Amino acid sequence: MLNKLLAQVPPDPIFGDVKAPPGISRFGSVAEGGLTNFINNILKLLIVGAGVYAVFNLVFAGYAFLSAGDDPKKVAGAWAKISQTLLGLAFAAGAFVLAAIFGQLIFGDPNALLQIRIFGPQ
Repeated sequence: MLNKLLAQVPPDPIFGDVKAPPGISRFGSVAEGGLTNFINNILKLLIVGAGVYAVFNLVFAGYAFLSAGDDPKKVAGAWAKISQTLLGLAFAAGAFVLAAIFGQLIFGDPNALLQIRIFGPQ
């Protein structure tokens, strides 16, 4: 029943052939990497932003540690901030390692999960 119903669907797209606007076409189509390049660039920007945030966080925590003097609460707070920043960096780096390992195991390519690809119509 469903096969007969699907066989009646016309082969042409319902909305016709949709073209990209002239200003967008220089970035490529979805199949050529326009959307995937955008997503990859956003992910890279977030990762670089996390690294910059971690560096500033370490600098401010180091300054808090140096200016703590003999106050044990301030020293403990600075150490906590330093350790949490380093733990966050370890998780960020570990995410890349795990993505490469799972990409190799599942897809046979370590970059499979690190470089997003969308396969469009051929």
